[in-house]
Amino acid sequence: MPARATDARRAAVLGSPIAHSLSPQLHTAAYAALGLDGWTYDRFDVDEAALAGFLSGLGSEWAGLSLTMPLKRAVIPLLDGITDTAASVEAVNTVVCHADGRRTGDNTDIPGLVAALNERGVDKVESAAILGAGATASSALAALSRICSGEVVAYVRSEQRADEMRGWGERLGVAVRTADWADAARAFEAPLVISTTPKGGTDHLTGELPDRVGTLFDVVYDPWPTPLAAVWQQRDGAVLSGLDLLVHQAVFQFEQFTGETRPVLTAMREAGLRALG
Repeated sequence: MPARATDARRAAVLGSPIAHSLSPQLHTAAYAALGLDGWTYDRFDVDEAALAGFLSGLGSEWAGLSLTMPLKRAVIPLLDGITDTAASVEAVNTVVCHADGRRTGDNTDIPGLVAALNERGVDKVESAAILGAGATASSALAALSRICSGEVVAYVRSEQRADEMRGWGERLGVAVRTADWADAARAFEAPLVISTTPKGGTDHLTGELPDRVGTLFDVVYDPWPTPLAAVWQQRDGAVLSGLDLLVHQAVFQFEQFTGETRPVLTAMREAGLRALG
């Protein structure tokens, strides 16, 4: 049921650290775009030890929560249930507070990745590569399970990470082959490359791009463009940033919190760009 403009409702993003989060700007811009004057969205620095206490103190005015590190797995046993999407990667970034008091978890990073790629015309690929093997890499694999018909090569730094990525591939039904990080430049032969490394993680690879490249999804959004994204664009390749992921996953969160389906993507993206300067 869509929210009424006069409803006094709350939402927030939790994590630690949290000061860097753009979620308040994105959601507040969406409220403004749709005239939801009674809605507010805050940020709270909450770690794993404090999470249960924070959840127990929520009142009926709360509509939902966005979660970032280190809470995406810690929250699962504290909820009344999670979606199949969240269960597929054992990570929740969205908590919906229902009128009957239940709290359920979802993962909007996965459909957010797919939606961001679809927006750029990437709805099906025959193969792909992933740089990195952290939490975002498992979400990337889950997204690729929906659009990639062939092999995904994951470039990782250790055998432990390689085992983890192969395990996620088996769980998600994706054909995953792992390769050593020293060969990461070979990823650029794939039609779609998803870089899940933190800022600076791929800077040393910029001199190894081929003349022709496909699509790069670099999950970093600040600073932007990354050196890799800048050179990729010089090669006339398509580039998506972490902001594309952030706004698309936030739209799915917003719809679950408010019940609204009116478009807010543009308002959120403009707010994100303003915040990043």
